[in-house]
Amino acid sequence: MINSNLLKKIINHNNFFGIIIISIFSLAVNQYYGNLGVFPHDSFSHFETGAMIINGFHPFKDYWVVSGPAIDYFQALIYFIFGISWKSYVLHASIINIFISVFTFIVLRSFELNFKTSLFYSLCFSILAYPSSGTPFVDHHSAFFSLMGVYVILLSIKKDSKFISYLIPLFFILAFLSKQVPSSYLIISIIPIYFVYIFKSKKTHLIPPLFYGSITYIFLILLFGKLNGISLNSFFEQYIFYPQSIASGRFENISLSILGVVGNFKFVLVSLLFLIYAGIKKVEKNHILLNKKTYLITIILVTTIVLIFHQLITRNQIFIFFLIPLIIGVANSILNNNAFRYLLILLCLFGTIKYHERFNEERKFHELENVDLNKALSATLIDRKLNGLRWISPQFRENPTKEISLINEIKNYLKEDKRNKMVQGNYAFLSVILKQNLSSTTRWHVLDGTDYPLPESTYFKSYKLLVNTIIKKNNIKAIYSISPVKPENIYALIDKKCLDELKVNQYFYRFDLKTC
Repeated sequence: MINSNLLKKIINHNNFFGIIIISIFSLAVNQYYGNLGVFPHDSFSHFETGAMIINGFHPFKDYWVVSGPAIDYFQALIYFIFGISWKSYVLHASIINIFISVFTFIVLRSFELNFKTSLFYSLCFSILAYPSSGTPFVDHHSAFFSLMGVYVILLSIKKDSKFISYLIPLFFILAFLSKQVPSSYLIISIIPIYFVYIFKSKKTHLIPPLFYGSITYIFLILLFGKLNGISLNSFFEQYIFYPQSIASGRFENISLSILGVVGNFKFVLVSLLFLIYAGIKKVEKNHILLNKKTYLITIILVTTIVLIFHQLITRNQIFIFFLIPLIIGVANSILNNNAFRYLLILLCLFGTIKYHERFNEERKFHELENVDLNKALSATLIDRKLNGLRWISPQFRENPTKEISLINEIKNYLKEDKRNKMVQGNYAFLSVILKQNLSSTTRWHVLDGTDYPLPESTYFKSYKLLVNTIIKKNNIKAIYSISPVKPENIYALIDKKCLDELKVNQYFYRFDLKTC
């Protein structure tokens, strides 16, 4: 059982007040920026799949998944509680923003950083954490659940608590089921450091809860999959083996430049230098090389390096600038003289303003930095379920009215076709607003192999089999493609002679299935 004194220490009156402030602020900042513009295949990546789960469909079995099954299920839960809408969708990301920001505050307070300074760094953290995306995204979820796992390890070291150790595998498993990386990188990097601490400090009583927790959570996940008809073979093929084939190509093509790394991560690296300086000063003062704060520094240092490495090999925009207030806060907790504290606060404030402007105000993560966001239109012009969203995308940056008209044309065309149909495209909200099963077999269409196997992949046969199984199972009579999906992408999955093609407009095609 959790120690009541531990709870009282973590959540005293001051801390509780800070948690309330951080929660309200973290919610508000993400809800605001999550509504500002869209990058369709990223912004809606879990919007439709969360609704599919409510309607009895599941990842791996009913649609191809390379990442994010845990996010789909969280989204389904939020839809179940709050209803299916864009506001509920953004709320999902806001809840994670609250959780990780509050957790940051608790960790900083646990390492004796004063209330006001901890509050300041945690608020800066919340600005730079989820608002860069604003909507649920696999890299953010994986990074934040991994960071929660790191935080739990730090609290376990600080508090020497069996209960806290029992939670470590939970957060890392959730991180892995959000996306395989950076979670797996952090697991293989941080857990060994934790074991070094355990054996060096003779705290072996922390090992059994770590082991039993891992067994318990894995068993529950396997049971859940079994009850919902998800085969282990599908899980391993889609989530383990196929992504490895993508990753191997990225490792082969990785090109590192010292100037590039410094240029992209300069504020993170400068923050690390201050952390290392604080650690050296602490060792010089106490003449003790290994203590709890040494492990704190080491774990934060390794976590930062791992997340930078992940960003270097991923194709997504940089989003790890939330590390700046975290690293600076930890440095401040270790060396807390006035001059050092004020210098760190100024550095954190400057970094937060800089990246807030670029990634939140300019929406750089969703490729909207050169878009006039004042041209955005209310997404209620498409449907009331998208209320709150200000629609403008990079693809139609000069004319959002044209894109909205296109979507409405597609929506009305699909509505008039009463047959069972499959839609392949990146407007992954059409099934929700039409209240129809559109039998999507993948979360998004990037068409570079990161979404589903291409014909040249050894796993393409499995994806093709899944598509054809869904067509037969749901008695599909017509398939629709929406740009960027092209007719040749459809013909790769289904023999051309089995389809009658009709070009509805330059972005939208219909394929009627014939008996072959």
